[in-house]
Amino acid sequence: MPFQLGDSVDPERILVVEDDDALRGALAHTLGTICQDVRTASTLAEAFREAAQAHPDIIILDLGLPDGDGTDLVNRLRMVTDVPVIVLSGRDSEDDKVALLDAGADDFITKPCGAAELLARVRGQLRRSAASHAARSWARTNINGVEIDLVSQRVVRNGEQQRLTPTEWALLRALILQGGRPVSPKQLWDMVWAREFGDYSTHVRVHITHLRRKIEPNPQVPSIIITEPGVGYRFNGPQ
Repeated sequence: MPFQLGDSVDPERILVVEDDDALRGALAHTLGTICQDVRTASTLAEAFREAAQAHPDIIILDLGLPDGDGTDLVNRLRMVTDVPVIVLSGRDSEDDKVALLDAGADDFITKPCGAAELLARVRGQLRRSAASHAARSWARTNINGVEIDLVSQRVVRNGEQQRLTPTEWALLRALILQGGRPVSPKQLWDMVWAREFGDYSTHVRVHITHLRRKIEPNPQVPSIIITEPGVGYRFNGPQ
């Protein structure tokens, strides 16, 4: 089943990388409220070994470690995995944050950090990761006989390739990349058109109608782009 908004995002396994014994213990205790298996490491070597063997769902990473900088771990991890990495550090310069995000970190929290914020950030990254995996699995798919390929921008219905406008492609991509989550007309307006003013409700509805005519087996009874009453639209990916 695809990830849906509201699904549990509590992780099965977390890796905490922190060389300060007291802080490492406090982090493990806090994260233990949402995860039964919290692994810890105090060096880069231990961290990479744990990441390779335990396959954590998310990594909480300090930067100043005895055998090197946490940025090295991010670089190494990004060669083999896309596991979410949240950097927890006392460094607060913009250059440090940019360098880490460029290296592949997903979030940056400046110490000290409250327990509630840490848990919220962890759950936020897990939701994004789950939705991203679902979306990638739908980038090339066949639904009710309709072939959709986002990578090559190809839609084939009843054996005939459909010609989508750039706006229709952007709209379809925005829906798919939400991983099965309902998206409001205002959200689609912001994602696809990025305009501050305009009748977004009518604009989105008209383009959804045009898109359905090209990709739905029966546009009168949509089965791929579903209307969620009072919410918006949802891409009905493979179950």
